[in-house]
Amino acid sequence: MAWLLIDNSNTRTKFALGDASALLDWRGVIPTSEISRQTLDVLLDGVEYAAAVICSVVPAKAELLATWLDGRCPVHFLNYESPLGMAIDYPNPAQIGADRLANAAGVLTRHRAPAIIIDFGTAVTFDVISAEPAYCGGVIAPGLGAMSGYLTRKTALLPEIELVEPPSAIGKSTVHAMQVGAVIGYRGLVKEILAQICKELPGQPAIIATGGDAALIARGVPEIQTVDTDITLDGLRQVASRLFSATA
Repeated sequence: MAWLLIDNSNTRTKFALGDASALLDWRGVIPTSEISRQTLDVLLDGVEYAAAVICSVVPAKAELLATWLDGRCPVHFLNYESPLGMAIDYPNPAQIGADRLANAAGVLTRHRAPAIIIDFGTAVTFDVISAEPAYCGGVIAPGLGAMSGYLTRKTALLPEIELVEPPSAIGKSTVHAMQVGAVIGYRGLVKEILAQICKELPGQPAIIATGGDAALIARGVPEIQTVDTDITLDGLRQVASRLFSATA
């Protein structure tokens, strides 16, 4: 039987099923702010699973998920002590976000090490996997939406904008100019962080992007080799396989 895999992030919570071989076809998404016993009842009605593995960065929703799943199946919340398939070279591993550990767990079978995984979400995170392999640290910066939204909230005249590819680098309207600053400017942030990490990381790393804004930003960052929207969920599947395969 399959395992239920839950990526509980700040904006959206993604659900999938997986087994020892692959992620399966069934998927579900709930805005994280809308997670409740009622929405879980509807989404998971009739879905069959033998166990659940969850990565969560939202403690209140993690508690709700744990309560809802209690008595239905074994549940594992991913953390630095989970079987990730790699060592952790980090002074205080309890500080590493569960989503970042899930990304690290997914990179070995889907890609290779050394690797840099860039997750474009509410924040953008860079996670660095050495050739050993070991999780050895990373970077946290404001997400693209947070950077562009800040201008709207803190200025009287600047509007909300849609985050799309600007037609040129010279803005011909306020919205166009803001899109240049957001999209092209953000690519500059990504490129410089990557350049500095690559100076310190031995080898030629695989560079993988994931998350909601990954495709948009990756179009202008040739250093990014792959956009992999399933790496987090597949990392959870890898952990589930190590924990539950004997009882599946």
